[in-house]
Amino acid sequence: MNVKGILLDLDGVLYTGDNPVPGAPEALRYLKKRGYLTRFVSNTTRKSRKIIESRLLALGFDIRMDEIVTPSVAAINYIRSTGLKRCHLLTTVDLRSEFEAAGLLHRDRDADWVIIGDAGDNFNYGTMNQAFRLVQEGAGIIALENDRYWMGSDGLMLSAGPFVRGIEYATGKTATLMGKPSAEFFGMILREMGLEPADAVMIGDDAVSDTGGAIKAGMQGILVKTGKFSSGALALADPGPTRVIGSIAEIDTIL
Repeated sequence: MNVKGILLDLDGVLYTGDNPVPGAPEALRYLKKRGYLTRFVSNTTRKSRKIIESRLLALGFDIRMDEIVTPSVAAINYIRSTGLKRCHLLTTVDLRSEFEAAGLLHRDRDADWVIIGDAGDNFNYGTMNQAFRLVQEGAGIIALENDRYWMGSDGLMLSAGPFVRGIEYATGKTATLMGKPSAEFFGMILREMGLEPADAVMIGDDAVSDTGGAIKAGMQGILVKTGKFSSGALALADPGPTRVIGSIAEIDTIL
């Protein structure tokens, strides 16, 4: 596999729950030693990049914050480009701080955008109904990601996707997607890396958001059998991944 750059998912590829995937720190050192350009591309929308960096360091991964790309980075850039900066953030408190640090303040009324991330326990009837009303009043919808679920420390967890779909269904509007599998999201990352799609590969545990989205964007996709991988999802994947390996620890067998 002839590539210059590697995009790696975090949750399910480098770690699962509170534990590193066996061999993952060594695999990452191997990639960096070989001189590959790397970016760590996560649909995680519960945590700010600063918190993600701290967690990765604690797990034994030498990853800097400027190597981490999340949907909030793309959303902040997109919102600034529109000039419409009044945001209602249906997110965790930690993620809200990242938007506020960028000068985008949370509003409960007269919002230009309703921004939906994985809000965890902040998803309830009241918060969903408030988002619904703001969209009905004219706010656009920004989905920080559209994943269905992820693997937590005690099992599968609902992600933001089901809640995004609920607001779309209720309002008849379509959300603007910021995270994987958005081709614009992958394109933003590749432009920053100075690479063409054919020069890069995405490594992930989701056959739709990770490898499927990457392949549709012109990249190659390596699916790992860790995290939320399932053989059923792989069988339904269209397009299917370029390669399938047991875990990131086997990356030296194909790169």
